[in-house]
Amino acid sequence: MLVVDDNKVIRQLIRVNLELEGFEVVTAADGVECLDLVHRIRPDVITLDVVMPRLGGLETASALLSDPRTRHVPIAVISACTPYEVDAGVSAGVDAFLAKPFEPSELVRMVHRLATGEERPSVDGRSGAGRAGSTTT
Repeated sequence: MLVVDDNKVIRQLIRVNLELEGFEVVTAADGVECLDLVHRIRPDVITLDVVMPRLGGLETASALLSDPRTRHVPIAVISACTPYEVDAGVSAGVDAFLAKPFEPSELVRMVHRLATGEERPSVDGRSGAGRAGSTTT
């Protein structure tokens, strides 16, 4: 897991909740740091905040999805998203959205689904959030 958020408290909250469920978690403070780490750690899932310094979450998602080495990695946006940001994320190919504040159980459930390739959650709870070619069951 690679957790990307500029807020240290949020990064730690996400990290602790996922580690308690057995996930190995690496954190990054912004999109630039994410792009520096992603090829070394090869995460199974990446979570991104939207508003971050240097490189925001949606721009980071676009960069990850345009790179053949990382385009297969599921991406979840964890942010207080506006409808515009959700639409932009879906267009970019983001797999799932989780609104802040969130329940830790929702976080764990979403990450587990993405990591195992189970039905992908979406912003409204239905499957198939955004990537072209995703299937719904």
